[in-house]
Amino acid sequence: MNSRLPTSALTDPGTDAALIGGLPLDIPGLCRTLQGLLIHEAWIERQGLDVAAFTGQSRATLPVAERLKQILAIDPRPLTIARPGASRVLATCRDFSLMSCAVLRHHRVPARIRCGFGRYFTGHPYHDHWVCEYWSRDEQRWVLVDAELDELHRSLLKFDFEPADVPRTAFITGIEAWKLCRTGAIDPAQLGHGTTTGLFFARVNLVRDLLALAKIEASAWDTWRAAREPHRVLDDAALSRCDGIAQRGEAGAIEIAPSLSAPPWH
Repeated sequence: MNSRLPTSALTDPGTDAALIGGLPLDIPGLCRTLQGLLIHEAWIERQGLDVAAFTGQSRATLPVAERLKQILAIDPRPLTIARPGASRVLATCRDFSLMSCAVLRHHRVPARIRCGFGRYFTGHPYHDHWVCEYWSRDEQRWVLVDAELDELHRSLLKFDFEPADVPRTAFITGIEAWKLCRTGAIDPAQLGHGTTTGLFFARVNLVRDLLALAKIEASAWDTWRAAREPHRVLDDAALSRCDGIAQRGEAGAIEIAPSLSAPPWH
């Protein structure tokens, strides 16, 4: 009988579940292991590597089952062995979080993905970001983990916290970011992804955060880059709807998720 916690389409390790089971369960150790397997596409050159070494790889989010096969196709050694930089797999913050979540769920630790905004990056004061969150039975609280953050990140970004326990002031979930924007505590112009900012992008991550809580870590809403006017303008009806679903919060995620993946959200 499978003793793992219920998973999702993106965090299910598939036929390589045994490999996931061999990864360390202690959170700092797990983060270091994943950093030896994956490399964020925006940090290739800052790692002193040639972007050409990753030609043919895509930054598109992959299910963990496919990501594991990709890692092993490049280097078939055990996953506990850190790969040289050029032999790591191209990834984004969501991939680091999905892998973390998959390992934790395999070990029967309640875990989930959160979409929101990191306050420890350059660019936007509130930068589009994904992390993993797990339930600490000892402390009786949800703990945020950012497995992407290695020592180079610490050196260049100058953050003063442990990535294995990211403070709630350093990462703001999509749900909370929407609420803070609407109360005026956050200027919506300070959050976003690239040139896309404002309440439009606050809505993007509100929806993605709620979907992730319902174990839908990728959705049709991830085509937000293709949105054009007037879809980037939020009228009173759109604002009211977002206010309503934000107030439902985490507890209402599973119930409302199906409606979020349907028009007019994508």
